[in-house]
Amino acid sequence: MEEKKEVLRMENIVKVYSNGVMANKGINFSVLAGEIHALSGENGAGKSTLMKIIFGEEQPTSGDIYVNGEKTIISSPQLAISLGIGMVHQHFMLVPSLTVAENVILGVEPRKGLLINRKKAHRQVEEMADKFNMQVSPRARIEDLTVGQKQKVEILKALFRGAKILILDEPTAVLTPQETTELFEELKRLKSNGYTIIFISHKLNEVKELCDRISIIRQGRSMGLYDMKDVTEQDISNLMVGRDVILNIEKKPPEIGDPTIRVKDLNISGENGKTFVNNVSFLLREGEILGIAGVEGNGQSELAESLTGLRKYNSGSIEMCGKEISGCNIKDIRALSVSHIPEDRMTTGVAPALSITENTLSDKISQEKFSKLGIIDKGKIKQYGLEMAKDYQVLCKNPDVRIDSLSGGNIQKAVLARELSSDPKVIIANQPTRGVDVGATEFIRKRLIKMRDNKKSVLLISSDLNEVLGLSDSIIVMHDGQIVAYFPDAGKISELELGKYMLGIEKQSESEIKEACHGQ
Repeated sequence: MEEKKEVLRMENIVKVYSNGVMANKGINFSVLAGEIHALSGENGAGKSTLMKIIFGEEQPTSGDIYVNGEKTIISSPQLAISLGIGMVHQHFMLVPSLTVAENVILGVEPRKGLLINRKKAHRQVEEMADKFNMQVSPRARIEDLTVGQKQKVEILKALFRGAKILILDEPTAVLTPQETTELFEELKRLKSNGYTIIFISHKLNEVKELCDRISIIRQGRSMGLYDMKDVTEQDISNLMVGRDVILNIEKKPPEIGDPTIRVKDLNISGENGKTFVNNVSFLLREGEILGIAGVEGNGQSELAESLTGLRKYNSGSIEMCGKEISGCNIKDIRALSVSHIPEDRMTTGVAPALSITENTLSDKISQEKFSKLGIIDKGKIKQYGLEMAKDYQVLCKNPDVRIDSLSGGNIQKAVLARELSSDPKVIIANQPTRGVDVGATEFIRKRLIKMRDNKKSVLLISSDLNEVLGLSDSIIVMHDGQIVAYFPDAGKISELELGKYMLGIEKQSESEIKEACHGQ
């Protein structure tokens, strides 16, 4: 068998940021032509920095990079693209109002004189989509596409620019099982055509299924390069974290109590009249984790915003801990003993420029133990910050550092510290482990189960089906703003079956869906 050619090599890569943080500590990394190569590590391990260096978004402090055997300085993303390196970021970079073809050719438009040759552009995009079996119409608008289709457009964008090495950052984070299977087939087709794929993922089962080899990073250092057939999921997680990690979610049977959230005939629309939530009714009870599954963009985010006071609803009712909240603001709802772990930690979860202590204290600063007669007790505040960092395992130099200097997993643990330390009755957890490594994921999930075991109510909104199925006691599935299924026992449904409801292929009867209200 012919030995595969090395297309990218990084030697002794060191990256020290201006604030003194050393993200990469002498990392060696190598990929071969026509392989799917996994890159794994905890949040803050240095994966993102390494990929930014490959794509020219960051420069190494020291070390060498070789592309196709030639020593290279990748000074910008434009140079990376010219070298045949493309990157599909976790958060898509598409213009919603433009068509597929317009997004794919943006900046490299084929021209006919001074004008864009749209006919040629449509033909080129269509031919490329057909070649790799990425079924998406060049004339469709991005805003009308599913998440899976948008991802195809991002891949086509990179291929159109001549990428032969493709970096995919958490590509399955928001996909259904069916969309993930489709993506894997497309990636295998690319591989068979000689393309090289660097696959960054926290989903170890997917890494095992898809990838040929894996490089593991821990705390900025290389932990080795392995053939995938030689390591188990447990081996990978242990190398990433440096200890044994419980990959399966362990929990005892629920002890269900009284209702804490009653949602009845809820309707939510946007300013343009678009319906986000359509006649939704359900009940959440003490001692229960109720999961809400659905492809992103099917009303889950708008539902969470209405439950937490971030968005007004048009009709119907939401009763929280015995009180109708239609006239309540965010502060009023939090006063009902409701906590919220928001979907986007950097936008609505934290104040990035403030310290860890300031962020974890932001909802408690007016409490008497921290402030008397308007005078703040700095000693108690400092002590509180130290306790939160310790109790919630927030890795930091000290709690006075800016929160945006932390890795994603540690920022999320700081959000968790603020939201759970107030001993809430209800926790609304929206994508609580998105973009978080196995170690932080294990910690967050254990905390949510502990709250549930202490008779608290957890509403879990997650696009991670392993998480929804593993953490939830019962599950609601949303599609096109409606509840299309309710499963009273989450342990009796498979990912594949759940995916059919999420995609709108199947829908339960009205009587089955009404069971989510438990006769109330």
